[in-house]
Amino acid sequence: MAAEDLPSQFDVVILGTGLTESVIAAACSRVGQSVLHLDRRNYYAGNWASFTFNGLLSWIEQYKNQQEVQITELEQVWRSLIDEGEDAVPLSALDSSISNLEVFCYASEEEEKEEEMKTPLSSFQPVNAETVSEEANGDSTEAHDTVTGDDTTASDAKTPNEEHEVSEPKEDQHTSDISEPSQSQEEKESQLSSSPADPPVEVQKKITYQKLVKEGRRFNIDLVSKLMYSRGALVDLLIKSNVSRYAEFKNIGRILTYRNGKVEQVPCSRADVFASKQLTVVEKRMLMKFLTFCLDFEQHPEEYQDYTEKPFREFLKNKKLTENLQHFILHSIAMVTQHTLTEEGLKATQHFLRCLGRYGNTPFLFPLYGLGEIPQCFCRMCAVFGGIYCLRHSVECLVVDKVSNKVKAVIDTRGQRISCSHFVVEDSYIRDEQRQSTAYRQISRAVLITDRSVLPSESDQQISMVTIPPLESSAPAVRMVELCSSSMTCMPGTYLVHLTCSSSGKAQEDLAPVISQLFHVSTIPGEEPSEGAEERSKPAVLWVMYFNMRDTSALDSSSYSLPSNVHVCTGPDDSLCSDYSIKLAESVFHHILPDEEFCPPAPNPEDIIYDGDGPQAEGPGFDESTNTEADKSLAEEEGNSEPAEMDSVTQQAPLDMTPASEE
Repeated sequence: MAAEDLPSQFDVVILGTGLTESVIAAACSRVGQSVLHLDRRNYYAGNWASFTFNGLLSWIEQYKNQQEVQITELEQVWRSLIDEGEDAVPLSALDSSISNLEVFCYASEEEEKEEEMKTPLSSFQPVNAETVSEEANGDSTEAHDTVTGDDTTASDAKTPNEEHEVSEPKEDQHTSDISEPSQSQEEKESQLSSSPADPPVEVQKKITYQKLVKEGRRFNIDLVSKLMYSRGALVDLLIKSNVSRYAEFKNIGRILTYRNGKVEQVPCSRADVFASKQLTVVEKRMLMKFLTFCLDFEQHPEEYQDYTEKPFREFLKNKKLTENLQHFILHSIAMVTQHTLTEEGLKATQHFLRCLGRYGNTPFLFPLYGLGEIPQCFCRMCAVFGGIYCLRHSVECLVVDKVSNKVKAVIDTRGQRISCSHFVVEDSYIRDEQRQSTAYRQISRAVLITDRSVLPSESDQQISMVTIPPLESSAPAVRMVELCSSSMTCMPGTYLVHLTCSSSGKAQEDLAPVISQLFHVSTIPGEEPSEGAEERSKPAVLWVMYFNMRDTSALDSSSYSLPSNVHVCTGPDDSLCSDYSIKLAESVFHHILPDEEFCPPAPNPEDIIYDGDGPQAEGPGFDESTNTEADKSLAEEEGNSEPAEMDSVTQQAPLDMTPASEE
């Protein structure tokens, strides 16, 4: 919507489209509040965003070229709009939440090598697609590859979600690739009948930088890496509000850990424990007995009351658990530190166990197309109920009434004064002089594109969560999520790997030692390890980005010198899940509207009555742009990042978190 078209009054103005702000926008709009949702960026989700590879390269360039905006002339404009008895609180025009950004490319940049490997790569892709389609029952990423590369399986593999989200732009993007496999059908058939073990290795090692750029639209790279507990606050909210219809999820297939120089699978469910070859029979019994105790440990306080003020690790030792079991429980099930107290460790273990089995054999879900889809889902809900969205549009200052010390209006970057009752703002828009303290925690992040999994298995289409204990006593524990192409976050033949830890220094200093332990990092781009070298067994890093992200989750309203009706939303924290952000959103909502229900369920499309015409026949879901003008406006803004309409999480099969559309 153009600035001159904006109404002059709203109940709530929200600045920033991160997860917390988007949930608040949806909740306020759902109960009838008029909402104006702005973001100075040209994309949704802020620091929760997902980018294509090419989009990420553009984002990196914007970061490097970012400078403080000269606001002298703009200040004269908004100063003239301040009346007597009012004061102005200027906002920051510079985003300083990201720092120490470094990028390294280890893939070959020689175009000739890409040409040499084109035929093997093209012939391998349909093999990969067909294998996955059999194993994952029509998984949407590989199904799309099958549609473009092999028309004979199109009717079986193609889903309405793909048509809605990605199929059209990706056909344009891959026109040059599609023609080659279709011209070499004999090669494809020979690949099907041959062993698939060798071609993947050969093809993956020959992926070039030009190939990554060319296939860039297949990547969806998150700035923040989180998973969703199947019984966590975010999943519960998605189900309760019916926002889950706008997204699609895949369950994490396995939990891994790094121990004694190698990656091992963690037995966490009953079936895993009894099938594990890493545990002895005695260890299996001990582990099952301990996990059973953790499920209702509150009923047996005598078991742990002597250790309530002692570390969880000491309690595990007291239970006579072996080093093997202590490692699995501490780092991969409870996922706590060496210093975590016993009761907190027991609660973490209990939460992990209660999330098992709801949708799969691990507790975690991941949204297809990346975590950036989730804020967009809530933005869509807000738009459906009348919220107005403007990207590349910000607020210059707040207009504060001196008597009540409350914000009564905002002045935007186009010089328009807009009245509001409440103002919700992302932390990165707040200036340092409006903070009580500028000492922040930091999160260290690394994003890798690799050529194969850290732990190859029969299926190469598994999402893995890897826990890496501190390599040194002073180093932080590292959490790693490895995403396959069926998560719709990377091109076939590659893996997208996210590493996260609390910062003790620059991101590269924190995470490069871990990466060198688990991956082969070449000294010369495109160089392969020598024959017989230990490095040859490791996945090769093709591209890596390091950066630090500010963690302001420890701050609360008392940390800012702002009017009482200004509500600050902190950015992503360093935890594995998003529960903190959801609870913060609910807290802010109840502060604004204490008597309203937080995110009540949206009605089903067939139950909506238009102008008294009676219930409508069952038809398309909420994502259809014909429903409302506001929704249409949002869809146009989102472009290729528009979230696909999906069925609710609750309708999915227990072991396959890629739900089939029922429409």
